[in-house]
Amino acid sequence: MNAPLESGIGGYVPMVDGPEKVSGRARYTADLAVRPGTLVARLYRSPYAHAEILEVDVSQATRLPGVRAVITGADCDRTFGVLPIARSEHPLARGKVRYRGEPVAAVAAVDDATAKAAIALIRMKVRELPAYFSAAEALAPDALPIHERKRGNIEREVRFEIGDVAQAFAEADLVQEGTYHCPEVCQNQMEMHAALVDYDAEADRLTVHATTQTPHYIHLMMAHVLELPMSKIRVIKPHVGGGFGARTETLNVELIAALLARKTRGRVRLVVTREETFLTHRGRPESHIRVKIGLRRDGRITGVECDCIQRGGAHSGYGIVTILYAGSLLYGLYDLKHVNYHGVRALTNTPPCGAFRGHGTVNVRFAFESLLDRMAEQLGLDPLSVRRANLLVPPTFTDNDLMVNSYGLPECIDWVERRSGWRERRGRLPRGQGLGFACSHYVSGASKAVNPGSEPNATVKVRLDHDGSVAVLSGAAEIGQGSTTVIAQTVAEVLGLGLDRVHVISGDSDLVPTDNGSYSSRVTFQVGNAALDAARQLKTILLNAAARRLETRVENVECLGEHYRAGAQDTGLSFDEVAAEALRGGTIVVTGTYTTIPESHGGKKYLGAAIGGTMAFSYSAQVVQVSVDEDTGVVNVEKVWVAHDCGKALNRLTVEGQVQGSVWMGMGQAMSEEMGYHEGLMVAANMLDYRVPTIFDSPDIEVGIVESNDPHGPFGAKEAGEGSLAALLPALANAVHDAIGIRFDALPMTPDRILAAIEKRRRGHA
Repeated sequence: MNAPLESGIGGYVPMVDGPEKVSGRARYTADLAVRPGTLVARLYRSPYAHAEILEVDVSQATRLPGVRAVITGADCDRTFGVLPIARSEHPLARGKVRYRGEPVAAVAAVDDATAKAAIALIRMKVRELPAYFSAAEALAPDALPIHERKRGNIEREVRFEIGDVAQAFAEADLVQEGTYHCPEVCQNQMEMHAALVDYDAEADRLTVHATTQTPHYIHLMMAHVLELPMSKIRVIKPHVGGGFGARTETLNVELIAALLARKTRGRVRLVVTREETFLTHRGRPESHIRVKIGLRRDGRITGVECDCIQRGGAHSGYGIVTILYAGSLLYGLYDLKHVNYHGVRALTNTPPCGAFRGHGTVNVRFAFESLLDRMAEQLGLDPLSVRRANLLVPPTFTDNDLMVNSYGLPECIDWVERRSGWRERRGRLPRGQGLGFACSHYVSGASKAVNPGSEPNATVKVRLDHDGSVAVLSGAAEIGQGSTTVIAQTVAEVLGLGLDRVHVISGDSDLVPTDNGSYSSRVTFQVGNAALDAARQLKTILLNAAARRLETRVENVECLGEHYRAGAQDTGLSFDEVAAEALRGGTIVVTGTYTTIPESHGGKKYLGAAIGGTMAFSYSAQVVQVSVDEDTGVVNVEKVWVAHDCGKALNRLTVEGQVQGSVWMGMGQAMSEEMGYHEGLMVAANMLDYRVPTIFDSPDIEVGIVESNDPHGPFGAKEAGEGSLAALLPALANAVHDAIGIRFDALPMTPDRILAAIEKRRRGHA
């Protein structure tokens, strides 16, 4: 008999869904078996960036043999969006089109060839309107509104001042200001957006399979847009080929497929192309950032001023949260007392931006850490010493009311300093080689739900049945980050069972409790705590059952994995025997929940506080080593040392993988990735022109896991998948400066831009 698979809390545990994925058995939405009669959908997209729709002529498409339905904006007047206050988008454009590529009509046909032919027959008459492709154009005083209810094309404006920034600057030994530009970037996940929707006309019920990080939000939006009770909708999330934030919203893809399925009273499959996946977008917004910092000679930051203008695209989505995060999460990393923030999110005639890994923090952190490095150099201070002069002391609340109970940043800095040989090597490398340093952090789930209700933040059910198996029912979305494995480990650890005894059921709204999904790094912390609660309840039931069988008091019973005993000399009972006793009353189902503390401990309110608090932050410090070829402008990232405070590494294998993935994704934004437009037309909407790093480009990434053991986290755990991304960008830019003496305030640092900067220096320009 094989030994049981240990839960391995704190060890290296292979992901439980790994065998399915590496063997090819895993099925994604586009892989699902299509039965005879399944219709194929295609979209007609606007060739105009901004126009009033006068007519959408679908008559020829409707008459084409094999076409079963054609829908336009006239078929749905309900708007959708992830936030109740930001629902500006229709599944198909109504009245106006606001970006090139916006869906205008959709076809369901017997096969793909017929659907494509029908799309080619659709004609659109419009009155073109002025289009604005940059935030500056959209915010100009004479610009027409892209949405009538958003005058001035301001999606959201945020201002707050905490403390006295003017006085703080007066007390500084050095005050410096910098302007920084970060381009729009896209997630470019491997799996394209897809939906398979089946409408049961007799029951008036929808079954939806979709590529999503948030099945519950799809459930909500399906009910809202199609005006159906949620009980009439079943949402199933198969395996997902990457999310990174793009799939935290309900997308038009799922809604259009559902509208077509209901109109045809059948089954519709919609798989968009790679270009269309880019057009659906929801990536990180282009950002123009001005940062001003006051610094004393002892390295202490006296005050911070930050302006951030984001190009949000044509619709709101997560945008109103993004601009809040950009300001509020200036806090939580260092001990700041005086901060002035002004953020503007502009509506433009480009595809809508949204949440992207490290949501809201990455671009501002690039600006902040880059300027801080520059100022440290001017004052002759070591960059690491400057960060150490501004450390928080937990437990504490920041001045903008963010809670910090565990804080491993000092240990992260120590680790990268030691492993990289920073003190011995920095400034002593050959010409063209350099070291750079930066820090970052991220939330472990927001305390405030996106769609707040009366339910807990997380709910997990654990079921013990007569076959002796333990089933964990969770609505948390496994999207490759290893959450299913962590949930299984948590339950197995509490019950003292091997992982082969525990299996997780997820991704089906008919079977599992509601969960908000995978975003803001909430699953390990919030769902993990709910799983911990459920497992402890089941263990109590088992201990009581063992006490009955052993005819002793429950406090005398020991649980030794799959063996229960009442004393050292007692032969005890097997798990199966204890389970049989507990199951005398039938199948056992326990419900575990987790709810965060109230979002504000002291009632503090400021414009920008609406992001809600978080129970914990992760922390990261990084040293990057680069070499720069001054003849070609090519930057080679030779090595990255990254330390990440994840509270407690429940699974070191997945923690290291998530940290490496964050570093790799940050490297793409720093060196090559950029969404380009020509008069609103996306010009890099494919995997050839949109340049993500490949394995050939990936450096050696050495990960140091720092465990600060958060008092509120499950077994002390915090997030591991996002906090290390933001530090990579400034650390790399600081390393390039160390290598060739030039600072780059705009990304990406492509060879042509580096060569242009070198040439300017040769000609005597700053």
